[in-house]
Amino acid sequence: MPEFQIDATHLPADWPQGHYAARIEGEDGPRVIGFRNGAAFDMTPVFGTASAWFESEDPVAAIAKRGVPVALDVPALLAASAHGAGRPGQAHLLSPIDLQAVKASGVTYVRSMLERVIEERCRGDASRAEAIRAEVRAIIGDDLANIRPGSAEAERVKAVLQEKGWWSQYLEVGIGPDAEIFTKCPAMATVGTGAKVGVHPTSHWSNPEPEAVMVVNSRGAIIGATLGNDVNLRDVEGRSALLLGRAKDNNASAALGPLIRLFDEDFTLEDIRRAAITLTIRGDDGFALEEQGAIGSISRDPTELVGQLIGPHHQYPDGVVLYLGTPFSPTKDRGAPGMGFSHKPGDVVTIRTPRLGALSNQVDRTDACPPWRFGAGALMASLARRGLPRA
Repeated sequence: MPEFQIDATHLPADWPQGHYAARIEGEDGPRVIGFRNGAAFDMTPVFGTASAWFESEDPVAAIAKRGVPVALDVPALLAASAHGAGRPGQAHLLSPIDLQAVKASGVTYVRSMLERVIEERCRGDASRAEAIRAEVRAIIGDDLANIRPGSAEAERVKAVLQEKGWWSQYLEVGIGPDAEIFTKCPAMATVGTGAKVGVHPTSHWSNPEPEAVMVVNSRGAIIGATLGNDVNLRDVEGRSALLLGRAKDNNASAALGPLIRLFDEDFTLEDIRRAAITLTIRGDDGFALEEQGAIGSISRDPTELVGQLIGPHHQYPDGVVLYLGTPFSPTKDRGAPGMGFSHKPGDVVTIRTPRLGALSNQVDRTDACPPWRFGAGALMASLARRGLPRA
């Protein structure tokens, strides 16, 4: 595999202005770190977990008021994170969340919605994708971009598509009243920047899904944001929507990072709405791809999605993160014309937006990625061993 490096360019462009949360693996176990204007504070002695910190009344104010100042070489921390592990005793970044539930929204952008319709029509056969893509666009076009999901206009479009025989379960959640929200992986199963991300070897049509991710406390307040890669097996999901769990939840298939940027007076949800996500893929076969999509082109506002995620009918006492869905799925041919894009081991995937930084991971087979062994029980045991709070 080609050399894989992470450096200070992966930090937000306006670092060190702002408030951030991270988790690092150190010599004695995971630690929760807050950053305020570039200065680092250990939050573990007070809160124990990122979840408990985010449940506090004011997570931003808690950094300086309750955190313990620590010296951290942030560029060295990033560099040590390549492949998810530094030298013994050397700190490196983990996923920035711990006990939070991990949920994802699907079919929230027109481009990704149309790709899901194409997957469904292909029945998992990537060779048919380009022809079906042209057929879908000839019937539907891009006019759906301006339709508000659940509106009377959306219902009229639904009726027209049903008459043409082109209604789809993906169009139902794309322009219907109910958003698709599913469990991406168990709590504690996400990986951080630098870690390998996994693609199941039985899949022959896979891709990254670059997404903004909302960090939500148990009260339903969006307290910050990070970047995510919702790795997806397109051929598996295309065979049947009932295989969504098999397509989405595999070893090392959910990446988050590099940091959580907490909302404050200088960084708000409006900054997320205005941002664009850039995806780059570099393969050791010489393949290169770069695409960009606007987060704000989402068909449902993040507040609406979070409103459907959590409330009287769904509770998350340890908080929850929500992948918002991808503005695009890469379709550039890799190999034979018309076959589109699929991952190969060794691909370096970088997802970037200026004020959240860059999440970078290298692709491997799921059974070649480090197995997930450190769950909630292990975290509680580690905190107890170190005499740290567990709530």
